[in-house]
Amino acid sequence: MTNCCRRLYVLLLVLAGITSTAFAQYNIRLRIVSKPTTHTVDSIFAAGNFNSWQPGKTEYNFSKTGETYELQIKDLPAGIYEFKCTRGSWQKTEAAIDGSDVENHLIKLTADTAIDFSIAAWKDDFVAPAKTHTASLNVQLLDTAFAMPQLDSKRRIWIYLPPDYKTSHKKYPVLYMHDGQNIFDEYSAAFGEWGVDECMDSLIKKGTRACIIIGIDNSPERMQEYNPYEFKEFGKGKGDQYIDFLVKTLKPFIDKHFRTLPSAENTLIAGSSMGGLISYYAMLKYPSVFGKAGIFSPAFWTAEKIKTLTDSSGNQLHGKLFFYMGELEGAAYLNDMNEVVETIGRKSDAMIYTVVDPEGSHDERAWRKWFAAFYKWIMADGFNNVIDLDK
Repeated sequence: MTNCCRRLYVLLLVLAGITSTAFAQYNIRLRIVSKPTTHTVDSIFAAGNFNSWQPGKTEYNFSKTGETYELQIKDLPAGIYEFKCTRGSWQKTEAAIDGSDVENHLIKLTADTAIDFSIAAWKDDFVAPAKTHTASLNVQLLDTAFAMPQLDSKRRIWIYLPPDYKTSHKKYPVLYMHDGQNIFDEYSAAFGEWGVDECMDSLIKKGTRACIIIGIDNSPERMQEYNPYEFKEFGKGKGDQYIDFLVKTLKPFIDKHFRTLPSAENTLIAGSSMGGLISYYAMLKYPSVFGKAGIFSPAFWTAEKIKTLTDSSGNQLHGKLFFYMGELEGAAYLNDMNEVVETIGRKSDAMIYTVVDPEGSHDERAWRKWFAAFYKWIMADGFNNVIDLDK
């Protein structure tokens, strides 16, 4: 089988009307025509896929003109853009009149565009509703302060054990996932959980092969720990130390204390955004340890050197890689992902499944939607290019 055949885009959904050949640059004018009467002295910012969702970036500060607030965003390529307004952080974002979350503002940019809109309320003016624990009975805390010698830190670690783990003598594959706060439990998830445990319970009940899942919490240094490279806005990367922790400390512990299948074929890694970046890097750095990966909305924009590394080391990839990107995340991020995917296809015999969802955004809801497809394909024998999301 040739490399070309093994890198087929099994599912590629492209939103009509926006093409990769659009090189023209356009401007957006955003105007807030009404807003709450609270926090009148605070600055207001736009955070969207045009500025990597940074909630308080100075260049995206609205200026006040009379009773309105205006912002000009110049020289954007044609594409689909999403944004929300904040007062400098995600704890101070716009909300519905009752304090509930609102959908992102959406712009389909094909010409210079002016958007007038209103802000109904600010999230921090409401008392947050009490959150409840949603983790299934198959999830437990492995440790609240697991030592990470490579990072001179400690971290909470979660574990999902298959429903029949205690009653069988089977050994299981292991999936390592980042941003552990967001995987299993709504109580600990700042922006909603993936629902991985409920999804796994359902898939296993329907006959899908089971596995152990390890969730590693992120930290305030998430942007550094999930990046192997220095990035100007976040500083020196600590991704090598983080992956070394997984390989040299956490995985040996899991393999020693649980019934696992330790081979690369049975060792999976997955994450989203920065977690997608570090999952892919782990495959490149330790191809003999990690044999399969779920790379959701990878933040390759923070690691330009990942493309060079793919070109030089992509021939070491021999496993399975699932790539996902939402069309609403932005053409630039999709192009970054596709460039990496194309290079892997030329360099290696790895099996690749690529999804581009025209309705997909950069959020937990989108990653939750596609987790089942990722898991069923990654655990299936062979290439298996048909995935039924209803089963």
